[in-house]
Amino acid sequence: MLRVQRPLPERYTTASSEQLADWIGDAKKTLGDRLFILGHHYQRDEVMAWADARGDSFRLSVLAQQRPEAEYIVFCGVHFMAESADILTGDHQQVVLPDLNAGCSMADMADIDQVEEAWEELARVTDIDRVVPITYMNSAANLKAFVARHGGAVCTSSNARAVLTWALERGDQVLFFPDQHLGRNTGFDMGYDESHMAVWNPRFELGGLTETECKESVLLLWRGHCSVHQRFQPDHVSAFRAEHPDGIVVVHPECSREVCAVADQVGSTDFIIKAVAAAPAGSVIGVGTEIHLVNRLNDETPDKTVVSLDPLICPCSTMFRIDAAHLAWTLEGLAEDKVRNRITVHPEIAADARIALDRMLSIT
Repeated sequence: MLRVQRPLPERYTTASSEQLADWIGDAKKTLGDRLFILGHHYQRDEVMAWADARGDSFRLSVLAQQRPEAEYIVFCGVHFMAESADILTGDHQQVVLPDLNAGCSMADMADIDQVEEAWEELARVTDIDRVVPITYMNSAANLKAFVARHGGAVCTSSNARAVLTWALERGDQVLFFPDQHLGRNTGFDMGYDESHMAVWNPRFELGGLTETECKESVLLLWRGHCSVHQRFQPDHVSAFRAEHPDGIVVVHPECSREVCAVADQVGSTDFIIKAVAAAPAGSVIGVGTEIHLVNRLNDETPDKTVVSLDPLICPCSTMFRIDAAHLAWTLEGLAEDKVRNRITVHPEIAADARIALDRMLSIT
């Protein structure tokens, strides 16, 4: 998906961190309750320092919905998150993304044209009325609208099992996108194995599958992944255990099945935060998720040691685009009633996407 962020004025790119902090603080003071800044867990500390709320993507969107007095919602996250916030907030509220280049490579691995084409191909070889589409929260608004129109729902990493259970009570198959690993790990947790799953590759006719595979697979998993979580390998877990025999390994379900199978605990971002909090004092915890969250957990739990399982420490490169300079530029504009980088979802798409989100909420 093409998004173009114009270069920032030199005033911001050459400013010191102290100057940027002063400008952000002054703009926040000027805007007062008209402003609500959301900070995703994977954001830089220089951005999170100014967040009025922090959390995962869906929780932050719900919190924005609960702040009707806020005229401006500044979402320090990525594009699909800002779209969800626009869907859930009121017409009088404007959602802003500080850097339009802050996208999500996983979300971009499934676009609406590819998914519609896959749906049409499946309809030629199987009973499409018995296929329930489920999209992960990490997807564009038009994909959320697509699943709503075809009887499906959205899921998060926290409720994927409940949503997949719901779907398979209504159909024989699930088309799950865009992250194959969350779908596979959830399927294993539900008692399925690889024989019940097939990976749909949108680059090939019929997803690179045979008609029999399309008909007989319970879970058709889109060939997508998170660029950060796919980096973690079983060898990382082995190395951590060799160095810390009593250590605890906690990973995100966007990691591969091989990694999740050898971890002590597997769960969403919020799950990981709670797992660290619940660990005994003195614990050493190896975490398989984005490095900014890992470092923040280590800083905020001084009685424990929290480290990344990946020694090369790869941040979420798209989330990393948002920095103090972009935040200052955004907020100073709002203080002057100049709305920069507003994210809007077409009303018809928003209405359908909201149905898919509401279905998720009714399930969980």
